[in-house]
Amino acid sequence: MNPAPTPPTPGAALVLDRAAIERCLKRIAHEIIERNPDLTKVALIGIPSRGIEIAKRLAAYLAEFSGTQPFTGVVDVAMHRDDLHRHRLPPRVERTILPLELEDVTIVLTDDVLFSGRTCRAAMDSISSFGRPARIQYAVLVDRGHRELPIRADYVGKNLPNALGGRVYVRFETTDGVDDSVWMSQS
Repeated sequence: MNPAPTPPTPGAALVLDRAAIERCLKRIAHEIIERNPDLTKVALIGIPSRGIEIAKRLAAYLAEFSGTQPFTGVVDVAMHRDDLHRHRLPPRVERTILPLELEDVTIVLTDDVLFSGRTCRAAMDSISSFGRPARIQYAVLVDRGHRELPIRADYVGKNLPNALGGRVYVRFETTDGVDDSVWMSQS
């Protein structure tokens, strides 16, 4: 038995543990299968950094449940963000990995937390510079509300409304070196 996960900040409340995250991602995988009858034309594209891990896990569940291994890739959003002027350091640029032909492909963007919608917009801008996919869907582990753009997720693991000044922390063993968990703080 693993010890209880450690909060990322004092006072943060545990919202999802490893088992709950797994249930959320399995449910999302089933929903993707229901909405996309031909999984050979689906590409799971992760938004760095934790969206990449979510794409990998969803791909594994899709392969397990349907027998089809979808394309898994990455979309770099660093140079498409509209808040570059707010950061002291230049953003970390990731290598974009997309299918060679996008025209007949349904892209499922994956991310850990949907907040303002600006990261999703940046990802769509980046993808459009490579071509025009058949459609784009959006899967997130957590939707915390407070949208600034008219963007919504097609697949949501957990709706987690909190105060505008609050924070949601998603941590994965593979990216953070700590137990898989989702935490929420109100300040």
